[in-house]
Order: sequence, then structure tokens, then C-alpha cells
Amino acid sequence: MSYRDIRIIGDPVLRSVCDPITRITPGIEQLVRDLMENVQEPGRAGLAANQIGVSYRAFSWNIEGNTGYILNPMIVETSDETQDGDEGCLSVPDLWYPCRRPWYARAEGIDLQGNKVVVEGEEIWGRLIQHECDHLDGYIYVDRLERHLRKEALTALRSRK
Repeated sequence: MSYRDIRIIGDPVLRSVCDPITRITPGIEQLVRDLMENVQEPGRAGLAANQIGVSYRAFSWNIEGNTGYILNPMIVETSDETQDGDEGCLSVPDLWYPCRRPWYARAEGIDLQGNKVVVEGEEIWGRLIQHECDHLDGYIYVDRLERHLRKEALTALRSRK
């Protein structure tokens, strides 16, 4: 297994908008292998490329044994109905806060062969899609928290350093 360290909040790669994948190269194939292998670690539901230091639009998932990946994902639909469950992040270890997001999300992208990939779902799937696409756009879930919760989260992060 090609273990990759998870980048932690404060690392500039997490705040960078990731580049679209324009060609499938051996490096992109290796990135997908790394994403798929590393998302298998216990406690991981999703993993964006920039969380392992690679600034390309790609993420993998592992929810209840359902695994996969998507390249160049774009959210094309969300619901008006929202959810307010606790959210955490590998790049913000051990901090969980209620984060309001649409209940449903649908993203479209491609696989390594250029075939269309659709990832969609409600509740945890909707949250995962939005969370990972946020990473690829340079956002971390604490950016989406209500003001008082964001302040609490940032204070907790500062106190750890």
C-alpha cells in the first residue's frame, strides 16, 4: 500500500482550488490508486486529492463498503431540504460540529477511461459529495459552520498548537 500522510488545516494545499484533470497520465492513475487505498483506512468516508498533497480535482469514497472515485467532480444538483448533522474531517482531526448542508447532492465527473461517473445521494452521501467538492475548491468544513461554531472550532484548533 502506498500510504499517504493527510494534510492538516494550515497546509496551503488545502486552500488551493484544485486543477482539473485534462489528461489521464500514469501520475493520475497512481493518484487514483493512492486515493482508493488510503480511503480504506478505518474512520474514513471520503478523501480528496489535496488532502494527500495533490492539487487535482479527484476524490474517493468508502461508505459502508461502497467504494469508488470520481475525477473532475462538479456538483450539478442539490436539494432545498437541509440536514444539520455533525461533520468532521481528516484534515481537522477530532473536531466535530453541526454543519448545515443540503440533504441531497449529485455530482458528475469521469473515471480513468473517460466514462461519465455520477455520484448522488441523500444524508451521508449528500454530505460526502459536498464536503469533498468543497476540498477541491479550497474550502474546509469549518468554513461552512455558523459564526459562533466557527469561532469555537478555530479557538479549539489554536489551543492545540
